Amino acid sequence: MHRFILENPEKTDTFGGVLAQSIQHLEHLVHEQGLNIRLNGDLGAGKTATTRAMLRALGVDGRIKSPTFTLLETYPLDNELEVFHYDFYRFETPEEFLDAGFRDDFAPGHITMVEWSEKAEPCLPDADLILTLCVEGSGRSVTLEPQSDFGSTLTEEIATRWNSLAAN
Repeated sequence: MHRFILENPEKTDTFGGVLAQSIQHLEHLVHEQGLNIRLNGDLGAGKTATTRAMLRALGVDGRIKSPTFTLLETYPLDNELEVFHYDFYRFETPEEFLDAGFRDDFAPGHITMVEWSEKAEPCLPDADLILTLCVEGSGRSVTLEPQSDFGSTLTEEIATRWNSLAAN
């Protein structure tokens, strides 16, 4: 487990960029097995901001909006990967996940970013990495909890890149 302090919105954007770079470095694993990331935290903790910064760093142009009302926004990437950004805040029951047919999106070549995952459990496929964002003063913190071998590898890649930035 790793924890980083994001003192301001710019640091949240930097973290999203580091997450994107780390994913790109491990792109072969995403192609082979997919990557499932949970974004935990209260309203306003930075879940969507982190995802938006990651998507920008992955080369997504145009409007990147929160999926709060649509449940899902998809973003194809140039490297034949696709990002699925979910927000299950409005779910009444976990079975809504199954009824919507979202399970097929958790597959090789796909990166899933899931906000309010607890609303879809136990129907949701297992996470590789859980990012927990917390408001702290005028900034926030992010804790990384790997849930799989891929999640552990990704966490170490993120930590190495983040610590390298901090050292410079």
